This record gives sequence, structure tokens and C-alpha cells, in this order.
Amino acid sequence: MNDAIIVLNAGSSSLKFSLYLVLETQLQLEARGQIEGLGTSPCFKVKDREGRLLVDRALPDSGNLVGHAEAFGALAQWVRDQYRGELSPIGVGHRLVHGGAAFLAPTLIDAAFMAKVEPLIPFMPMHLPHNLAGVKGVTQLRPDLPQVACFDTSFHRGRARVTERFGLPDDLFQKGIRRWGFHGLSYEFIAAQFRRMAPKVAKGRVIVAHLGSGASLCGMKNGQSVDTTMGFSALDGLPMGTRCGSLDPGVVFFLLERMTPPQAQKLLYNESGLLGISGVSNDVRQLLASDNPRAAEAIDYFVYRVIREIGSLIAALGGLDALIFTAGIGENSPLIRERVCDGLRWLGISISAEANNTGRPCITTEGMKPSVWVIATDEEIMIGMHTLKVVSSVPRTPSS
Repeated sequence: MNDAIIVLNAGSSSLKFSLYLVLETQLQLEARGQIEGLGTSPCFKVKDREGRLLVDRALPDSGNLVGHAEAFGALAQWVRDQYRGELSPIGVGHRLVHGGAAFLAPTLIDAAFMAKVEPLIPFMPMHLPHNLAGVKGVTQLRPDLPQVACFDTSFHRGRARVTERFGLPDDLFQKGIRRWGFHGLSYEFIAAQFRRMAPKVAKGRVIVAHLGSGASLCGMKNGQSVDTTMGFSALDGLPMGTRCGSLDPGVVFFLLERMTPPQAQKLLYNESGLLGISGVSNDVRQLLASDNPRAAEAIDYFVYRVIREIGSLIAALGGLDALIFTAGIGENSPLIRERVCDGLRWLGISISAEANNTGRPCITTEGMKPSVWVIATDEEIMIGMHTLKVVSSVPRTPSS
């Protein structure tokens, strides 16, 4: 029987998962997929490591709404059926967006852990409750199975305190009103990859542009976070698919005089960003293909803000040795990369059109510095490796 690690990313109406085979101290992807439509009409989809579709079917309606526990049950049953008992999960890793001040590293989940992490829900009310629902779902069905929490905030801990502060009274800082930073699992993966690809450059001043439906930048020295654009919440920093990005607090006061807090929250999280500016879509591909002038304006604003925030991080780093693009837009949009780099020509940045259009890892014009890279991120394998390390120190208990 082969050991396996399951990685879960639980959302409000979905459960994304990856299944890894344990090969001594390494992991090999076996399958990944998601169960969508939790609470309504759930659909179970799985692809193998080559991207071939294995399953695409509705979950049977038992008369009860399918939640995270039932979704995990369906996944566990599929693993048993697909691998005929020859693959045995030894741990489940979870992505949790917020670890607060208490959690600096991946942590084994138990009752004491839950007592410490649940008070963090007010910090990330749009994300953390759903992450924890995935944890509770696994606990309900497999209390014997070790679970590990991996945090998006951990990578940014240890920064200079000045980078974490707002201009607010110190007692609020002590209560957690600070610039936490997010997308840490992605940045951790990219930092590790870059050390293997360009070890000398990776020791220097590097900016990673995690550009997707959620977007942020991180400035690093020697692979460690120096500063990042997201702050207290996932609303901060760059404009995103449907999120506003940095916003004058006075705008929030203005909005709250005209709408309820839930309405304002929906506006800032779900109706702003590229979608709000364009009125067309939150998808960069659709905006680039559109002849609507507002779509062009949304792209212009996105590119401008990326360039401006890169400039801010260069100042924080004291220079720049490499720029890395990653995530959905960063990895797959040559035009966005080209426009961002064009706005940074004053730095000496120059990219090869051929290398950029083919998505090579290094897209810099030969002999030019700073170097520019395109590196695919993989938060799931990062969670999986952390989970394997933690559960390897936990005594095994018989499977139920």
C-alpha cells in the first residue's frame, strides 16, 4: 500500500483538492480536481496528473444539502474506488489564509489549534470560515487522520515592524490591525524554485508579481519577504478581478452613509476591480479582446498600478536584480508582461519578444539586467510538502 497526502482548499461553495503519492521525502501528483456547487447542485470533477479528465459527474442527491464534510466523503470514497485500497492517505493539508501572530509555520490541527484560529475569523470573514469548514468536514468523517494548517501569512512574518504598521494607535497594532500580507504559499514556492534556477540572483533583490484574479507583489531579499502590497486584508494593494485594491478610507465612510456594511463589503470584494471599472468582465483575456473603451481603461489602470507598486518595492529593496511573473495572468498573458516591462524601461529592463511570447522561464534580452522571469506557481505542492513533513513526526494510528 502506498502513502498519500491530500491537499484541500475550501471555499464557500467549493472544495478544491490535490492528491499526491508519497515517494520517500518527495511528492508526485496523482490527481487534482474540485467539488463545485456545495449547498446547491454539487458536481465532482477530477483530472489526472497529465490533465486528462477522470470524473465529471453530479453527486447523488440524498435529500440533504452537500456540504464540506459530504464533499470530503465523496473524495475519500473516490480515492478508495479508484486506487482499490492501494493508496492510503496519511494526512490532509489545508490552505488557511490567516495565521495571525500565533502561527509562524505549518501547524498540526487539534482542539487547541482551533481555539486559537477561530478568533481570527473577523480578520478574514470572506475566506477563513470556509477554510475552517474544510477542516471540520475532515474531522467529522476521519478524526483519526492528521490534518495540517498552512498559512498564507506565514511567509511575511519576520519583516521589519515598520512595514507592518498603519498610522494608527499602537494598541490597535497590538490587537492585530496591521499589514499581514498574503499569497505567502505562492511566494514561498517561487522563492524555492528561483533558488534552484538562478541561485546567485535569488540571493539578491527580487520582486515577484503574483498576478491572478487575486493579485499582489512581494519584494524579497535572499528569498525572504521584505514587503508586500497586500496589507490587513485581501482587498489591499493592486486592483484585482473583482476587488478594489488600495482605497482611501474616506471612501469607505462615504459608502457607509449610503449603504449597509454588507452592501459595502459586496461592492468592494465582488463588484470592483477590473469588473467594476470595465463593466465587461473580471477576466483579463476578455478585456484584452474587447473593443469597449472601458475594458481598455481597466487594463490601463491595472498595468499602471502594477508598475507603480513595483517602483515602491524597488525603493524598499534598494534596487532590483530580478522581476518574476507568476499566477494566472502573470504566467499566461504575454501582453500584460510586455506592458509592465515597457513601463520599467528606465530601470534597464528589456525583454525578448520571442521569449516572452513563448513563456520561457527567462525572458530578458541577452546581456540586460535586471533579469525578468516567468515561473509557474504551485501552492498545492507547497502545502503537500509541509503536510508530509509535519505528519511524518506524528505516530500512525490504524485507519478507520
